[in-house]
Amino acid sequence: MDIRKITDRYAVSPQIAPEDLPGIAAAGFRTVICNRPDDEVPVELQSNALRIATEAAGLTFVDNPVTHAGLNADMVRLQKETLDASDGPVFAYCASGNRSSIVWSLGHAGQIPVDEIIEATSRAGYDLTKLRPMLEAAARS
Repeated sequence: MDIRKITDRYAVSPQIAPEDLPGIAAAGFRTVICNRPDDEVPVELQSNALRIATEAAGLTFVDNPVTHAGLNADMVRLQKETLDASDGPVFAYCASGNRSSIVWSLGHAGQIPVDEIIEATSRAGYDLTKLRPMLEAAARS
């Protein structure tokens, strides 16, 4: 498992498996967000299997499947609302962690300066500099 911290309350990761959930809980996370659509993974890694394992570990599970082509304001809003409502740190995963970084970034544009967003995701290994115009537009809206 490759947990990459974006902030003190938000971390991302490439795809996880059900057996990873006890470790995620032990690391102090309270909520898990699945940003990976079921059609990208085998049945044993689909959201329902991860929901069962997440809840068995005593954590909250939120399914917010994101595709680059289908990314929309509702997905960004759900990610942000989930983070805001969580009673502790949030762990989000997708194929590589990139989509989870992007949806977080868009949700915080306007609250965190764009340079800080790009710096935070870069420290975690995700280069979002090409998204600067989109982040700046989101910050203005």
